[in-house]
Amino acid sequence: MFADRARIFLRAGKGGDGHVSFRRELYVPNGGPDGGDGGRGGDVIFEVDEGLNTLYDFRHKTKYCASDGQEGGKRRCHGKDGEDIILRVPEGTIVRDAESGRVIADMSGECRRKTILSGGKGGLGNMHFATATMQVPKYAQPGQPSKELWVTLELKVIADVGLVGFPNVGKSTFLARVTNARPKIANYHFTTLNPNLGVVDLEGGQGFVIADIPGLIEGASEGVGLGHEFLRHIERTKVLIHMVDAASTEGRDPVDDIRKINRELAAYNEEIASRPQVIAANKIDAIFRDPDMEDPVERLQREFEPQGIRVFPISAVSGEGVKELLWHVRSMLDKLGDEPVVFRQEFDPDSAYAYAELPYTVSAAEGEEHVFVVEGPKIEKMLGYTNLDSEKGFQFFQKFLKDTGILEELEKAGIQEGDTVRMYGLEFDYYK
Repeated sequence: MFADRARIFLRAGKGGDGHVSFRRELYVPNGGPDGGDGGRGGDVIFEVDEGLNTLYDFRHKTKYCASDGQEGGKRRCHGKDGEDIILRVPEGTIVRDAESGRVIADMSGECRRKTILSGGKGGLGNMHFATATMQVPKYAQPGQPSKELWVTLELKVIADVGLVGFPNVGKSTFLARVTNARPKIANYHFTTLNPNLGVVDLEGGQGFVIADIPGLIEGASEGVGLGHEFLRHIERTKVLIHMVDAASTEGRDPVDDIRKINRELAAYNEEIASRPQVIAANKIDAIFRDPDMEDPVERLQREFEPQGIRVFPISAVSGEGVKELLWHVRSMLDKLGDEPVVFRQEFDPDSAYAYAELPYTVSAAEGEEHVFVVEGPKIEKMLGYTNLDSEKGFQFFQKFLKDTGILEELEKAGIQEGDTVRMYGLEFDYYK
């Protein structure tokens, strides 16, 4: 079953906590600290798998978690690092932040492997906190917390050319003739239920990849029919081939069909509608020739060629006119260059998490004069592993207040010497 969208939950591993322990050996009554460091948490990694062409596996399992790092041990033993989790996706998969919709990674082009969430760093064991004045540190650093994120996966096929048109105009027949693709072909609307890719081989190795985009109909950009499900697959294409039934075998007007499809493309994305186009007037072998009526191909040419859109009369069944169309498309691609259409990164979860840990608030306590309250997640975490009863721990605390800019913010808030600062149950008087 073809699936081109999924919503999943990601969680990187938590860093292992540092360990508190002391050497206990015979004849060594006062052994020093020997608590080891915690292990690093596992990363969440996306990797392109050339053998995949669908996101179907992500429809059944929606939660993916890397393992946590282990706690440090005695005798300076380092905790085991958590195992990474690697999610394999088809080329062309866009990873977006589910909340904002911003692009995290485009798994195409040179991006074959990408770390989406990094595991937390392991905490330092108490052996790192021993100094000449603090020889028995009874605290260790906790590991960094895990990072969590909901993402949406969206598959946009990798193709140079998009083949668009109403149902039953012969797109699948055309694709089967010019490429190695073998799409399902039948005289029913929406026979094609997923994008079909094929490689067009031209002389001199000048081929290109073409994608048959399933049945666009009027209202597709608003969710009517199946077109809305697959419009996203046009986004990477550089050239569009509009295929129409020039013989009007189903009673539709080919000129009107082109206009309707262009309106749907513009409603979905103006930039896509402005891309180079060419019209394939198909089923010329079935045109009823009436000397009293205007030739439908000439009508298409008169209507669209003044706009710079070439019209090629073809028969996907017999192959008439197909080669001329393909070489024209190749010349259009040559003018556009070989750079693939890649979506740039708009959001970095790791940076967002690093930023989220830094903010803090500095405010005057309500109903109390000369009292200031400082709060923030990083402050709370720092107080959890800092021994303020020791000289070394208090020096570390003072440096933390200065380096993070808290002291500067307190001065901006109007603090004076002798005023009280309150942090999560801790109170101290402020002096420069």
